[in-house]
Amino acid sequence: MNRLNEGIDDQPVWPIFGDLMAGVVGVFVLLLVWSLGFQLELSQNLEEETAKRKMEEQRRMALEQALSDPLATGRVTLRDGRIGISGNVLFANNSSTLQENGRELLNTLVAPLKIYLSEREQLLMVSGFTDDKPIQTGNLNFSDNWDLSAQRALTVTRALIEEGMPSSMVFAAAFGAQQPVVPNTDRASRAKNRRVEMAPVPRIANNNAVVNNTTENTGTEVNSIHQADTDL
Repeated sequence: MNRLNEGIDDQPVWPIFGDLMAGVVGVFVLLLVWSLGFQLELSQNLEEETAKRKMEEQRRMALEQALSDPLATGRVTLRDGRIGISGNVLFANNSSTLQENGRELLNTLVAPLKIYLSEREQLLMVSGFTDDKPIQTGNLNFSDNWDLSAQRALTVTRALIEEGMPSSMVFAAAFGAQQPVVPNTDRASRAKNRRVEMAPVPRIANNNAVVNNTTENTGTEVNSIHQADTDL
């Protein structure tokens, strides 16, 4: 028995220790590689986000510069890349007939928007919005707020085209009473929500069809988008 123990005790421990250390070093190297990869990915994501924010800021400033004259009058607003026009400026209550003051305002927007869109290969989405009050019973012109917002958006779209905007650069969208800018609590707030907005959007491969799409600028589903030149 002593002879057997002597054989075991005489075996060197360095190979075992070396294997153990090699395993520890291997695990450490794997963790280091994973950590470096994670940090690299995080750095790339941060750079992409920074570049995206910079592009958005440049886009906003370019749009502000292009619309400096209309914005100075106070009848047009610019928020998050969306050009807003009060519905009262463009239309009478429960009407989709464009008022003369509204047409004059749209005329001032065509030239700067056409240049802006051409330089960036973008389209202009014209969106109609209403307040939350339902269409009055007996109104033969509109079935509901969706219909009213759609007709107003199409009216503005056609007016822009008549004033010189290429039909291939513009299309209309209807949001009804969805996406209010303020809660519909009183007459003043409802007046703010009755509006038409215009926003530059990326050009898509097929823009001649009616589509359902989720827009980044508004964060909601566009239930009805019509290419203007198919309706004219």
